[in-house]
Amino acid sequence: MARHLPSLSALRAFEATARHLSFTRAATELNLTQTAISHRIKELEGLLSIQLFTRKQNTVALTEAGRAYLDAIRPALAQIAVATEGVSSQRENRLKISCLYAFALKRLIPALPHFRLHHPDIALRIAPFTSPAQAEQQDFDVAIWHGPGDWPGFDVQRIAREQIFPICTPALLAAGPKLETPDDLGRHTVLRTVSPIIVDEWPAWIKHAGAVPAEFGSEIWCDGLVLSLDAVLSGLGLGIGRTSLVSDDLASGRLVEPFKLRLSSESAYHLVSRPDKSALPKVTRFKAWLLDQMGSDDDEPNEVGH
Repeated sequence: MARHLPSLSALRAFEATARHLSFTRAATELNLTQTAISHRIKELEGLLSIQLFTRKQNTVALTEAGRAYLDAIRPALAQIAVATEGVSSQRENRLKISCLYAFALKRLIPALPHFRLHHPDIALRIAPFTSPAQAEQQDFDVAIWHGPGDWPGFDVQRIAREQIFPICTPALLAAGPKLETPDDLGRHTVLRTVSPIIVDEWPAWIKHAGAVPAEFGSEIWCDGLVLSLDAVLSGLGLGIGRTSLVSDDLASGRLVEPFKLRLSSESAYHLVSRPDKSALPKVTRFKAWLLDQMGSDDDEPNEVGH
């Protein structure tokens, strides 16, 4: 056995920097200064007598030796985390979930009584976020993110495939003007979403629909998907719905789908965890429960045509 082993703090600094390819983001995640991260990386490089990163101006990249070392230590760090959580019952029972506001309000929180019923030993903390940088830098056990799912350095599982389509209240549909074809949107108010995380998918649906007006009757822009959905439910205009968020509202009759024309989205909600936490029992139990409750990834969505 080697006489000198690297400190755990140096290994954690290396792993976080390698995952983010950023000293700044690693420092934020570990609640350290950027200087402290840099010192710990230099300490590790001195012990190993190898260069782990190349640094050019504002960019950081793993060297070939750094990549090989990362692949070698990640399983060990995960095993240490699992063993530590297993011994400490107090920490074992605390699960921090980082989640987008809309998914938390519409899907996660309404379903959590079922989770609590079947896993009463796990205490929950729900931490919403509003920006991609905040999402990556948060300390969490498991997260729910939205996008294409290409997040290097994280373990990612898609919750379910998703479809997008226009939605409105029954009252708005009945009041007119008519909404029989997509061209009729030219006489209606449409609600758009401004968000650094969630893409406004009206343009994608319009392209899928074919012949549509060059402009909507009017537009209202909302900062965030939660506001957009609330505005739709209030009858302010038509919005874009996602199967993952509006299924209950459609089933209850609070919302209707005027065109019966859906588009399979390139984005979806995903379960995300860092490799050193993915095998923790509390994380695996939550993931299995959520996928059982909300996942339908085995089935292709049925796209409704014109």
